[in-house]
Amino acid sequence: MADSRATRAGPGARGRARPAEAEAEAAGLRNRVAELEDRWKRALADLDNLRKRVSRDAERVRLEEQARAAGEWLPVLDNLERALEHAEGDPASLAEGLRAVLQQGLTVLARLGFPRRDDVWEMFDPARHEAVAAVPREDVPAGTVVAVVRPGYGDGERQLRPAQVVVSKAE
Repeated sequence: MADSRATRAGPGARGRARPAEAEAEAAGLRNRVAELEDRWKRALADLDNLRKRVSRDAERVRLEEQARAAGEWLPVLDNLERALEHAEGDPASLAEGLRAVLQQGLTVLARLGFPRRDDVWEMFDPARHEAVAAVPREDVPAGTVVAVVRPGYGDGERQLRPAQVVVSKAE
């Protein structure tokens, strides 16, 4: 007789479970949804915490690097003060001291990744040079840097500033 009931119920009977089985299945699905919601909320909280930690770490690294770069300049400032203390005595020694401090400053910039470039006699490169004048010259090809008005520091992606240059032009 059970066979006759299944046959009479037709094709839709298969999808209908008994009420107890349906309720158990629904309860299982609700538990699974609650579990997934909980995992999702935890993942969002973890992501937010990660963002905050990365932001704090980046700020800390930036401040440490800023302090390191500033610390590189302290000996230069100390030597400038010493030079000024002796400025009234001997002008020649002052000039010598200032040249030494200038060299020290150039060394600091090079250590920080921004060496001074000597671009005289190189071809003009708009990525590295800023032309401030052009002068006729027959002894060098047009577009050659013949003088540096203000030196450039660094190169490529790490360029602190371009050099201001005088460029040769054809007559």
